[in-house]
Amino acid sequence: MLRGFTSELNSSHLEAGQTQLEVEQVQLHFGGVSALLDVSLSVRQSEILAIIGPNGAGKTSLLNCISGLYHPQKGRIVFYSDNGKEHELTSMRPHQIAQLGIARSFQNIELFRHMTVLDNLLSGAHVHMKSNLFASMLYWGPAQREQIRFRRFVEDIIDLLEIEAIRHQTVGSLSYGLQKRVEMGRALAMRPSFLLLDEPMAGMNSEEKEDMARFVLDINEEHGVTIVLIEHDMGVVMDISDRIVVLNFGQKIGEGTPDEIRRNPHVIEAYLGEDHSAFPFKFDAEAQDE
Repeated sequence: MLRGFTSELNSSHLEAGQTQLEVEQVQLHFGGVSALLDVSLSVRQSEILAIIGPNGAGKTSLLNCISGLYHPQKGRIVFYSDNGKEHELTSMRPHQIAQLGIARSFQNIELFRHMTVLDNLLSGAHVHMKSNLFASMLYWGPAQREQIRFRRFVEDIIDLLEIEAIRHQTVGSLSYGLQKRVEMGRALAMRPSFLLLDEPMAGMNSEEKEDMARFVLDINEEHGVTIVLIEHDMGVVMDISDRIVVLNFGQKIGEGTPDEIRRNPHVIEAYLGEDHSAFPFKFDAEAQDE
């Protein structure tokens, strides 16, 4: 690893536990359909926050609002940069949000399928490059030094995600699990302090899920990157999350630690109605009476 890799990967100087993102009573409507209804939550520096809920609960819509793909009709989303400055994301465009250090992966893979793994990762770093097109074409002076520095940074990401063997392969020739890993690598190439992962383990086998969970923990624990994670595998969610937010029909119905969510009757009812027998968590009815 390069000596400066950790500081480049996460440029935030907020203390662990400080509020890094605040979602305040966000409402999002598509015609007569309400995707989000008065959703409020906060995300703290260096934590892993999981967002769970049944299909159609509004999870991806919330990530789209944070990353600027959607603009809610009501409410605010505020991001706190390393100098403590407030940035209201609801009034910003996606590329401006990315420049603040907010990166994301997508539920459906959004890679350049005919480009190599290396080129896909370099495309993620482009948002921070200062050289203009003419200087980059000349590949001389400051432009050359900048491209060399970003190439070294991307090589460190390749090492981190253990994809050295496929660096020169075209993305379209890779398995689904590897493509998911490359997409997360492209998000990391944007040097985020705040990473949004939309179902990064969907469609993977158990071994691929274990690898991806390990990478997520490494990014969070070793590099201090804050992670907001949407995931349907409850075993993974319970194992790696610090806190969990539960959405149902666009509303927040639960928030807390994995143990608190595991015993929350509103969460259990949202997943399986009155029948608790097939719920993926251990349900302790006596705990609800305390």
